[in-house]
Amino acid sequence: VAGDGEKEALPHCNLQVYTYTCDVGKRENVYSTAERVQKEVGEVSVLVNNAGVVSGHHLLECPDELIERTMMVNCHAHFWTTKAFLPKMLEMNHGHIVTVASSLGLFSTAGVEDYCASKFGAVGFHESLSHELKAAEKDGIKTTLVCPYLVDTGMFRGCRIRKEIEPFLPPLKPEYCVKQAMRAILTDQPMICTPRLMYMVTFMKSILPFEAVVCMYRFLGADKCMYPFIAQRKQATNNNEAKNGI
Repeated sequence: VAGDGEKEALPHCNLQVYTYTCDVGKRENVYSTAERVQKEVGEVSVLVNNAGVVSGHHLLECPDELIERTMMVNCHAHFWTTKAFLPKMLEMNHGHIVTVASSLGLFSTAGVEDYCASKFGAVGFHESLSHELKAAEKDGIKTTLVCPYLVDTGMFRGCRIRKEIEPFLPPLKPEYCVKQAMRAILTDQPMICTPRLMYMVTFMKSILPFEAVVCMYRFLGADKCMYPFIAQRKQATNNNEAKNGI
């Protein structure tokens, strides 16, 4: 963007965009869509795994099928998409695999067990895959792990930390997260956490005893930060049930 509120003119390019509808939680759907992409568009050199869902229920109140959906979309889908597109990357020794995880894939909080487990799984998958590519000496295939803090997309609407801390850790704008992620991808950065404070929280969690981590969470108000979000989801569900019953 140029100065004085004027947008910088982009060079004219004859670009063609293809879109496909795919349920990434179903491996047959992923594989069939991948075949269509390779046939109609060509080989994929950049794979971004970004799909994510959350149940919004406490563990004992969460239907089993919602837990399974969270794991399938947030974690298992990474296996299917990677298996679909990695072979050609290996053949060409060229490509980039981007895993959009979450800060909740590095440290957890109460009430969103399904989401945390799925994001921890995605992080573990990404790290193991990165090591495998290095061991195979496929240096032309890059990997980037993206772990943002709460993003203002409405997915976790109602999530609140301690009010005195909120001004220092506001929800992130999606555009900012995309910009940071793109910068990391274009510079082959292995991992990006936004904001940078997340690096410190992850480091503290790795060196402090568990009880000290609990104290830190309570000080930040992060121990029950998802409770207002879950309460809102429950209220919305009850309202929908009431409306459907009328």
